[in-house]
Amino acid sequence: MAAVACFGGVDRAGLTASKKQYPFGHGNVKWVSTQWLQDNLNDPNLSILDAQPDIEDYCAGHIPGAVHLDEATLRAPKGGLPAQYIPAEAAKLLFRRIGLDNELPVVVYSGQGAYTGTGGGLAQSMLAYALARFGHNRVYVLDGGLDKWRQEGKPLSQEFPRLAEGRFRPTVRQEYAIDMEQVKKLKDRGDAILLDVRSATLYRDKGPWCRAGHIAGAVNLPWRTLMVGDNPTLVKCDDEIRRILKDRGVTTDKTIIVSCGVGRESTSVFLLLKWYLGYPDVRLYEGSFAEWADYPKNPTVTGPDPYDRQPTGESR
Repeated sequence: MAAVACFGGVDRAGLTASKKQYPFGHGNVKWVSTQWLQDNLNDPNLSILDAQPDIEDYCAGHIPGAVHLDEATLRAPKGGLPAQYIPAEAAKLLFRRIGLDNELPVVVYSGQGAYTGTGGGLAQSMLAYALARFGHNRVYVLDGGLDKWRQEGKPLSQEFPRLAEGRFRPTVRQEYAIDMEQVKKLKDRGDAILLDVRSATLYRDKGPWCRAGHIAGAVNLPWRTLMVGDNPTLVKCDDEIRRILKDRGVTTDKTIIVSCGVGRESTSVFLLLKWYLGYPDVRLYEGSFAEWADYPKNPTVTGPDPYDRQPTGESR
C-alpha cells in the first residue's frame, strides 16, 4: 500500500497524522490551531496581531479582537543597508502602543488579503520572529493563518479593538542572529550548514540583488517546501518535514545558519527549526544575501545545488 502524504497534521485521506497539544512548540514561540484560537477569543489576557498585507485587507475583515500591525514598521535602513531591525526603543514604543506585554500571550497571523488579493504568508513568521527577537516570551503562531480560518467558516469582524497601552520591555536577543563575519567563520565547517531558503531560481541565477547566485557553500532549501502547497502559513506534517531536512543534511548535531534575500523568508525556516522542531543550534543571518553580495570580496556561486537534489518551491 502506497504511503499517504500528510500536511498540517492531516493526511490527504482526511485521517489524523499527528495529534498535538496546543500551544505546541519548544520555547518562546509556539503554534496554535484555528480551533484553539476560536476557543480562546474571549481570553482578556490574549492579544491578537493581524499582519495582513494591507490595512484595507484588515478593514475588510479580520479575526475578532485583532489589531493590525504592518511588518514593514519593524525594519528600516541602517548605514544605507536596507531592511534592518528598528532600535529597541522604537520597538518598545510600537509594541506598547498596540497593548503588548512581554509575558502575556500574543497570537500572530497573516494570509492573502481578501481586498487586495496580495500576500504570501511571510508577514506571519516575520512578525513572530521580531517579537521574540525583541524579548516577547509567549508568541503564538496561527498554523494555517487567516486562510485556514476563513476556509473553516470561523467568524470575522470589521470592528476595531479598544486597547490600553501595554507594558512591553524590549530585550534584544542577540543570540538568535548571526552577522556576516560569523557566517564567514562558520559556513564551511563540517559541524555547520548554511541554508539558503530562497527559491531554486533565485539560488541558481540572478535576482534583484547586485550579484547573481548564492553564498559559496550554501545549500538550497526553499522555505515553501516545508509548508502546504496552497497555504504558505500551514506547516506540513512532522514526518514530511523531517524527510526534507534529512535529504538536505540538516541534522540536530550541526550549527544551522538560515539565510535568504533580505532576512524575511529565513524567519519561516528559523521558527520551524528552532521552536517547532526544537533544533538546539539555529542562527538567522539577518543581513542575508543583500548584505553579502554588497561586498565584492565575498564569494558567490551560480548554478544548482552541488548535491543536485534540488527541492521544488518558490518564494514570495
